[in-house]
Parts: sequence; structure tokens; C-alpha cells
Amino acid sequence: MSVEQKSQEIVLVRPEAQTMTRQKLPNFVGISEATAGAKGISMNLVIIPPGGAAEPHLHKGYETAIYLMKGRVDTRYGEGLARSIIVEEGDFLFIPADLPHQPVNLSASEPALAIVARNDPNEQESVVPYRV
Repeated sequence: MSVEQKSQEIVLVRPEAQTMTRQKLPNFVGISEATAGAKGISMNLVIIPPGGAAEPHLHKGYETAIYLMKGRVDTRYGEGLARSIIVEEGDFLFIPADLPHQPVNLSASEPALAIVARNDPNEQESVVPYRV
């Protein structure tokens, strides 16, 4: 089915294989331009391994919404990643466009699982590494 045809249909996506993001986290791609023909949104399942962290980064020009399904995550953010907020299961988190951030799983034994949505259908294209 072409992307043009997808735009006129409901699309079911069942990701079977994880990929590695530019932030160095395992990811199951859900909704994107490539999978569903999305024009203004992406939504994925992101896994932060036990004791793991994303590479510091920002999303150039795009906002991020996160729902933490499992775990406890310290999200470091801002200039020099000097600020921090603890996110717990059931919390929603909004990250403005262009804000440097780095999620860190606080558990040494359990992965953290999050649904992540961005107003970018090709969300990995806007990831910019951030040097602390």
C-alpha cells in the first residue's frame, strides 16, 4: 500500500523488531510517516534499559509528549542538563522544542517503558546531539 493510499485508511502498526534510536535507546516504531503515512505526528515505545540513559539531545523544532508506563526516570534538562525532574509510572511529561534533555532510568534492575509522541512524522530526523 502506498503512503497516498494509507492517508485514506486506518492503519494498524504491529512493530515486531526494535530499532536503536539516535539517542542510543531501544525503540519500537509505532506511528510515523514511514509506517502509517503520518503528516504531523510520530508515536513510539521507547525502552530505557536498567541503569541506562539516552545520549543528551534535543529535537530541533519539535515538541515531545511522554507517558511513562513503567519505571522511574530522572529527566535532566536545560543548559548543561543542570535541571532535573523525576518522572514516575503514570506521569505525562511535555518537553518543548529545542530543549536539551537526557532521560536516565533510576532502576538498576528493571527497564523503563514510555510511549513517546512528537509533532514530527520523521522524529529521528530532528534529533540533534547535545554536548554537555
